Amino acid sequence: MTDSIRIGLVQMTCSERPEENLKKAVDRIAEAAKKGAQIICLQELFRSRYFCQKEDPALFELAEPIPGPTTEALSPLARKLGIVIIASLYEKGGFNTAVAIEADGTVAGKYRKVHIPDDLKNYYGEAYYFSKGDLGYPVFATKFANIGLQVCYDQWFPEGARALAQAGAEIVFYPTAIGFGEVAEREAWITVQRGHAISNGLFVAACNRVGREDHLNFWGNSFVADPMGKLLAKASADKEETLVIECDLRRIEEVRKDWPFLKEC
Repeated sequence: MTDSIRIGLVQMTCSERPEENLKKAVDRIAEAAKKGAQIICLQELFRSRYFCQKEDPALFELAEPIPGPTTEALSPLARKLGIVIIASLYEKGGFNTAVAIEADGTVAGKYRKVHIPDDLKNYYGEAYYFSKGDLGYPVFATKFANIGLQVCYDQWFPEGARALAQAGAEIVFYPTAIGFGEVAEREAWITVQRGHAISNGLFVAACNRVGREDHLNFWGNSFVADPMGKLLAKASADKEETLVIECDLRRIEEVRKDWPFLKEC
């Protein structure tokens, strides 16, 4: 691990063809690595369009095991480029899962989404496809940093980020698929995650999808916030972008000395 690392966030549109989405993600990962990114995060359920807008048993076929086809495609890439990859998958067995692939190509571990939205009328009917996660809040000591994973709806709740901070996470990644509401909702989404960064004295990185998919217009705005909630970079609301952001991990200790929130809990 080093004091300063570079995070990559791949914000992209998705087609109805999983292999096409995987190829695009692989190309964007390579692009981010070329710019110096060491930990690269993909958006929630990046291999498909956001299918939870309807209840269709045929869509259960999108689920895959871990290890499985996606990790078998991304693991050699991580090893070749010497990077950590965070990928969000529909895991066979009924979980919305984020997996961390280490720089040597091994699967460091996975996190299963805990908070599952059950709101089909607003096109977030995830309870039909996913069960509540059962792996707790693991922290992965990767080559570059100690990282924690959450997924999308988890970002509205404080306990995950706090548990990860207490377990030693330096960065919390949030693969995301959100586009509900207008500007006020989008600003609330950014604000609550900046709050997690501040109250826990760590970096927060949210990677959202972008573009129109059926009923939802995903609002992008992928970003990284530092331990005082300062936005180090933010993508647009309507374009595909690959962000690469430098994060000085020494900032965590500096902030926690002045604002020791973790000691007060």
